[in-house]
Amino acid sequence: MTLHMLFISGGEIVLVMMLALLFFGSKAIPDIAKTLGKGMREFKKATNEIKREFEDNTSEFKRDVDDIRSTVKSETKKISQDIDQVSSKMKEETSKLSQEVESISAQTEEKTNQLSHEVEEASTKLEETNAELSPEKEGKLKD
Repeated sequence: MTLHMLFISGGEIVLVMMLALLFFGSKAIPDIAKTLGKGMREFKKATNEIKREFEDNTSEFKRDVDDIRSTVKSETKKISQDIDQVSSKMKEETSKLSQEVESISAQTEEKTNQLSHEVEEASTKLEETNAELSPEKEGKLKD
């Protein structure tokens, strides 16, 4: 802090020093300065002690926060890995089920085609049999 910041001019400083000299005398001023210096040292010491105590306590708090943060990160990572595993298993199972459905669908279509072909063959044979029997029936009816 400079004198300029306190808005005190050189003349005002001289006036304050003269008043101090008049009130306290020349022998008391060194004692007052010594006491003022001790008071400033004690104040600085107390301030440094408060800073140190504050830093010690906040560093402990920081450690706690860092521990919590690392725990949350590790748990989040574990959960993410579990989700990935479940997701991959679900994809595998879905793929297997899809293949089974396609296989069953292909088998069903093949059976349907086979049955349809058999029905057509039976229908053709039935028509042929009916065609063969029709002239014989007509002949028997005429007799």
